[in-house]
Order: sequence, then structure tokens, then C-alpha cells
Amino acid sequence: MSAPRLAPDWLSVPTDPNALVDGVWPARAERADSGSLRLNGLDAERLADTFGTPVLVLDEDEVRDRARAAAEAFTAAAERHGTTARVYYAGKAFLSTAVARWVTEEGLNVDVCSPGELAVALHAGVEPTRIGYHGNNKSAAALREALDAGLTSINVDNADELRRLAAVATGPVDVVLRVLSGVHAETHDFLATAHEDQKFGLSFEDATALAAEIAAYPLLNLVGLHCHIGSQIFGVAGFRESAARVLELSIQLGGGQPLPLLNLGGGFGIAYTAADDATELPELADAIVDAVAEVAAEAGVALPALAFEPGRAISGTAGVTLYRVGSVKPVTVEATEETGTRTYVAVDGGMSDNARPALYGAQYSARLAGRSSDAAPTLVRVVGMHCESGDIVVDHEYLPGDVHDGDLLAVPVTGAYCASLSSNYNHVPRPPVVAVSHGTARVIVRGETIADLLARDAGSDEGKDEPVLTGEGTA
Repeated sequence: MSAPRLAPDWLSVPTDPNALVDGVWPARAERADSGSLRLNGLDAERLADTFGTPVLVLDEDEVRDRARAAAEAFTAAAERHGTTARVYYAGKAFLSTAVARWVTEEGLNVDVCSPGELAVALHAGVEPTRIGYHGNNKSAAALREALDAGLTSINVDNADELRRLAAVATGPVDVVLRVLSGVHAETHDFLATAHEDQKFGLSFEDATALAAEIAAYPLLNLVGLHCHIGSQIFGVAGFRESAARVLELSIQLGGGQPLPLLNLGGGFGIAYTAADDATELPELADAIVDAVAEVAAEAGVALPALAFEPGRAISGTAGVTLYRVGSVKPVTVEATEETGTRTYVAVDGGMSDNARPALYGAQYSARLAGRSSDAAPTLVRVVGMHCESGDIVVDHEYLPGDVHDGDLLAVPVTGAYCASLSSNYNHVPRPPVVAVSHGTARVIVRGETIADLLARDAGSDEGKDEPVLTGEGTA
């Protein structure tokens, strides 16, 4: 009998398990003559020796290239149709002061959705008028802080938020309403954000009512609508259908002409494995803007100004996480009437530095980083060090069969939603983020230490300098 198919259909046995798949790795990643992985001119083993493992290596030039390409592509596509495009980097993908500076220097604006992200963007020197503010539960204090900092436009998610904004506004504020188009992206339920039964946005009926309420506030001005249909979306069909529906509402609210701004969000898919066929940003920009322009022409109206919010499409492919291999354990797996072997490769990180596989089954790939090997490929599952059976870093991959304790392993496409979602589960310190550019590496986010974790533990110093609340007596 033949061996069982333990790997998914999309994963084929590679002819060379050392090869770096195009589109999955940063453009400047390569194999050196020695067989080791080089990231923008730097040997992976040297990076690991210098900064420790795990370490998230972020290619600065890849981020800059993609930011510049996005700005140029959407701007050019909009100009061909007689309008403008404003492109925001979605900071939730990964934000630091360095990244905020890179993307704004290359022509992007920055989208934030919390007081912390706002503080990082402002600390990086981003002009307040170039910051968009999202989120479904912005407090009065957060809104006041944003307006005091100089933000002039706020994306409003619901009626309570609108009323908080009206209460704290002391000058004119542009309002963009987030609406639900009802278009369901072909993605995981946790990533789809335009269907009705979830926390984001307003139904068209509620948005219409809220637009009338906005008109009653002298300092608030409704300037547009926003819709985000999900994340990791391939193709343009969903964007076209969503745009058609939202544009119809915009025309209604604008009294026969669209409101000045239509923000179609982001969610543009990138390749995580060889099975993914991602559309490059210039082609994607042309297709989306052409589709929206067609919708506007069918409605007989001028195309409004457009806005887009790519996040992972800017930073995702720029990131590569380096791990050190520890235990390697072949496990016999029964499949129907046959048996096979899956090799579990444990590394010194896991779900604390990449929660996406555990959250929604995200797929990744991996390669040996410290060497190449002539050994035949073997099916592996890369797992972390945490006390969870779901602590999986790479669910299915083929690595050389001689992978062993001490090997350096590289997992690409970790530049988005890995550092952002990182945690201290099992009291594991979060790893550093190291930027590489033209043969130089520098820390842009410091890694944590055990001392950092203990410093937050108030019990270790009897809670000195912390507030204490005592009872006021009993009845």
C-alpha cells in the first residue's frame, strides 16, 4: 500500500527543500554560497548570534519598496479616472516609530486604532492630518486626545461613539462612517469584517439615521463612508461588489452625488506559501479603481476621492522570524488503514510570538537558515515551546530529513500581525524586532527579558508605589 497523504493537497514534495519560493521571501533574501540564508546582505546565523532567537528580522528596504509602490499605484490609478487616492498604512499589522517613519517617507499616511498606536505615530513625527483613526470603541478621553493632537478626521463606528465625539469636539471635525456592505470575503470568519453579525460598522439603515444626526451637530461634518470587507483577500470581485453597494448609499446621503470620500479599506492578500497566488499591488490598484470607476459611471456620478488601507501587503513579506531548533520527534500517525510519520520540530518560540496559526489556522512555510542540506525532504510540523497542543508555528512543511537540535530555522512572512499579537504566555519574553538594510542590522523594538517580566510583577516588590484601596467600614 502507498504511504498516507498526511500533508494537505496544496503542499507538494519539493525537489529542493532548500529553495526559497518567490513571492514568499523578501526580495533580497538569498542562499549564500555556504548554503546559509542571507537577509538583505546579512548572514542569518550572525543575526541569530548577535540578537538571539527568536528574533523577527524586518527588511526595511522591502517595507519601503512596498509602501512606495502602493502610494504610486493607487495615486496613478485614481488620477486616470480624474480623482485622487489617499493610502494609509494599517498600523495594526505592525507599528513602531521606525516603521511609521519609513512608510510616511515613502508617501503613505498612517491608520491607527488605539491611543497607543496614535502615540507611536505622533512620536514618530507623523503629521496629525496624515493619521486616520479607526476602532469600534473609542472613549471620550481617546477622542479628546486625538483632537487635541491635531487630528481633523475621525472614522466613527457607532452612535455612542458619534455622541462622544460631538461632546468633546471644540472645532470642526470631519466624520467618516464605517458601514457594513454585506459582502462576505472569502476568508476565515475571524477575518471577515463586512458581514452583519459582528462588532464593526453600521447597517445602511443605521448609517442613514446617524447621518441625519451628524447634520444636527454644528462642529461635525459627514465627509464619507468606509467599508472593510476582510483580510487576506485575493482578487477584486469582493471590492467591486462592496464598492457598488456603498457608493449607492453615499449617493443617497449626498443628495444625488456621492459624499466626497469613499474608503474601501484594505485586506489585500499576500503569499504565505507556494500555494498562494497573490496579485501585485500595481495590478491590484488598477483593477480595484477601474472597477469602482465603472460602478460610478453606471450610476452616472463622478468618482469621489478614494482611500485605501493596506497593512500586511506593506510589512508582511518583509518579516522573517529566526528560531533555534530544539527537540525533533518523529511521530507515527495513523490514516485510515495506513500509517505514516510526521516529524515534530520544536523551536524556542511559538504562539507567544506568532498567534495566527492558533487563532485561525494561518499557514506558513519554513526553511533551514543556517545551512543547506542534500537530505531527502521529510514532512514536518514546526511547533513551539508552549503548554498548548495548538502551539503550531508551521502546520505542514517539508524540510531536509536531517533537521536536528541546534539548527537555525527561518519562517517567512511574519512582518504582519506577529509582533502585534505577541504575548507573554508561559512568561516567555517577547522577541526583538531587528531591521536590516544594505548589510546593516539594528534593533527597532527591544526584546524583553525575564527582568522585564518581573518588573511588572507588583508582588515581587510588595506592590510599592501602586495604589491601594481599602474599605470604608461595614454597615
